[in-house]
Amino acid sequence: MPDIKHFDPDATLETVVRLFWRQGVASTGIQDVVTATGLNRSSLYATFGGKQDLYRAALGRYLEQRSQPMFRRLAEDGRGLPAVSEFFGGLIEARCSGEYARWGCMVSNAHAGAENSDPEVRAVLDQHHHELREAMYAALITAETQGQLSSGVDPGTSADLLALLAYGVNLRSRAGADAATLSRTVSAALNSIGVRAAA
Repeated sequence: MPDIKHFDPDATLETVVRLFWRQGVASTGIQDVVTATGLNRSSLYATFGGKQDLYRAALGRYLEQRSQPMFRRLAEDGRGLPAVSEFFGGLIEARCSGEYARWGCMVSNAHAGAENSDPEVRAVLDQHHHELREAMYAALITAETQGQLSSGVDPGTSADLLALLAYGVNLRSRAGADAATLSRTVSAALNSIGVRAAA
């Protein structure tokens, strides 16, 4: 007879995403997961495996549910630099206010933690970085075709710069940097590559 689960694995995984995102892996024990989800250890282990398996699943869900939709919107936006400016504006707002304020980005947090020594985790981090960079590059190619980039600005190099800036926003916001300071930094970066300030 097949095992019948009396809980929603998808909803459980979303709870676990929030737990690891807010607290980090090192500070989260399996008892924290049990408490947050209301499930016993045997149900968790049977469905997801151990703590590291659960973390990998949560990190993959974060990439799929939160990061990739943002990257797609940026890559497909036809406005060039204003789209990049809007991307950063939304990022700063999400990191500095609302329900997830000061949590940072789960992926950026993983870059800074010991969990990045896991090859499967590293693969997710590399995928995230590649997709972020490619979304920036697509927006900058659009900006170039619309005459928005300053003379001599290379879209590829600038995409690398802006991807690293996004990680910086994530990490500094978790450490308490205020939205106004982060916004000024982003504006300076965009002004340095653009013919005019992105609106």
